[in-house]
Amino acid sequence: MFKKILIANRGEIACRVIKTARRMGIKTVAVYSEADQRSLHVKLADEAVFIGPAPSKDSYLVMEKIIAACKDTGAEAVHPGYGFLSEKEEFARRIEEEGIKFIGPKHYSIAKMGDKIESKKLAAEAGVNTIPGYNDAISGPDEAVEIAKKIGYPVMIKASAGGGGKGLRVAWNDEEAHEGFASCVNEAKSSFGDDRVFIEKFVQEPRHIEIQILGDSHGNYVYLNERECSIQRRHQKVVEEAPSPFIDPATRKAMGEQAVALARAVQYESAGTVEFVVGADKSFYFLEMNTRLQVEHPVTEYITGLDLVEQMIRVAAGEELAITQKDIKINGWAMECRINAEDPFRGFLPSTGRLVKFRTPPESKTVRVDTGVYEGGEISMYYDSMIAKLIVHGANRIQAIERMRDALNGFVIRGISSNIPFQAALMQHPRFISGVFNTGFIAEEYANGFDSSMVPHEDPALLAAVAAFARLRYIERVMKISGQHPGFGRKARSEWVAVMGGKYYPLVSTRTKAGMSITHADKTYDIVSDWSFGDQLLTGTVNGQPICLQIERQGLCYRISHFGLQIAPIIMTPRAAHLLSLMPEKAPPDLSKYLISPMPGLLREVSVFEGQEVKAGEKLVVIEAMKMENILKAEHDVKVKKIVAQPGASLSVDEIIIEFE
Repeated sequence: MFKKILIANRGEIACRVIKTARRMGIKTVAVYSEADQRSLHVKLADEAVFIGPAPSKDSYLVMEKIIAACKDTGAEAVHPGYGFLSEKEEFARRIEEEGIKFIGPKHYSIAKMGDKIESKKLAAEAGVNTIPGYNDAISGPDEAVEIAKKIGYPVMIKASAGGGGKGLRVAWNDEEAHEGFASCVNEAKSSFGDDRVFIEKFVQEPRHIEIQILGDSHGNYVYLNERECSIQRRHQKVVEEAPSPFIDPATRKAMGEQAVALARAVQYESAGTVEFVVGADKSFYFLEMNTRLQVEHPVTEYITGLDLVEQMIRVAAGEELAITQKDIKINGWAMECRINAEDPFRGFLPSTGRLVKFRTPPESKTVRVDTGVYEGGEISMYYDSMIAKLIVHGANRIQAIERMRDALNGFVIRGISSNIPFQAALMQHPRFISGVFNTGFIAEEYANGFDSSMVPHEDPALLAAVAAFARLRYIERVMKISGQHPGFGRKARSEWVAVMGGKYYPLVSTRTKAGMSITHADKTYDIVSDWSFGDQLLTGTVNGQPICLQIERQGLCYRISHFGLQIAPIIMTPRAAHLLSLMPEKAPPDLSKYLISPMPGLLREVSVFEGQEVKAGEKLVVIEAMKMENILKAEHDVKVKKIVAQPGASLSVDEIIIEFE
């Protein structure tokens, strides 16, 4: 077994590998860029080596620096994590040539499966079902349009070396095929250093289901059941679970055996994933093979009891798999939510900056948090947007969903926006709960975006009562201040009004021995909690039932987050509430004459000029953020008055880019 390994990655996955290596008694070496010098993976590793500037092309993607770090520290093996160099055939080959073990498949397996075009040909030869498409490199956007026409719209345009949703577009017509091809090429070149793109038929109403496999150098192979990955937004996975609520034992066996056949055909050694698109009739087709550890691997670990990172290390060290197919069981149900630095209320735009508060739900046998950040750390614009992975386990799917809801309630993030409200809304959506969905679920259910009205709450009066509880605790504290003038000290009232979401909730409060009783209409809430000011989490009981929600005072409001709903009640006297109801509403400022940056990022392109008359739907600018290109188009016909920001500028949120007449 290795004595020391280097992790050629950063963030959450680097921390994840360090955790297993430490348990196995293996020392670890971290590598870091300028942006990551204070990162958690650097703190956790036994050693750390600086490898260059913040952009990944100058640090994490430079093979020579990784190899030099191995030699300087005496690392015997390299774990690549996912992303960066993890699926680069050249990297695995060069590592092996230097006499260092690559904790992953052999370079020839990566070469065969890492190329999405060649992998489809090999899959067909191995007897694996494949989707119709054009599997050769495409010269330019005009050829892409002609190919798309022959296949028939809709088509999927995808980078050959792609992954993680980057370098991928779905085109429904000639214009989208032309534009999508250009964007895919640019993203592929920037993210993977390989601008080849291919096109295939886009299967409508599909499910995205993948099979986890393990293989060793002794010819042993097993499949570790499936993962359901159909809940996606812009082809990026949002929620993953294992097993799938759709797959039956016969289909599972057929998919697993095809996945193993493909792995055997390319002499695969290590953990790998074969992805399938599955139709409503349970017909399935090979999508691609990921020759690395997947982001969503923890759900498989929960239901099988295996540590996949440990398995990868043992296989790389030459050990035989200690398990056979008959040993693989399905224990309960696991679910994972990707917690990303993005604002779901602003079109999921990237959110970067300092983590002012970062408090994860308590970990246990059924709740796990994989993260690479900490309170006070920074979410950088240079890397992907994932803050953490929240994974839960239950005896069945409903219990797993309930545990995920509770865990999301206790996940505190401040300083940046996160997608937790959206994840919480998904956990309550009837269609998700039913298990009857496909990859179009989010696009169909949230076609016009996501806002707070889409977050259901069965008892909004409960939130009003909790806000009143917090307000009364504040008043009780004020009443204890010494030196108050006799007859003029603060007094506790019993009648209040919570103004919340444009509605008025009359409340009556009564102090009880254990806490506080608050009544609205014909319902009473007996609240017991030791919550104190400064604590973002309020835990306790309401009418004897446990509760966990987030609450904090902001001026006159008490901002509450519960089951994804974010609302800010104001607790007022009945007289003040009446006067407020008479006040006119302030109209928001007119910003229609400006194009404002919706996210922090790099202004890659300005597609218009001053004086130009632009039609609705025409491209205005391209902003690059977190390795993704975002095209902003005109919402209506306008005339450009002034270009305020020039290409190459670093934009902040709400910065003016273009002024219109």
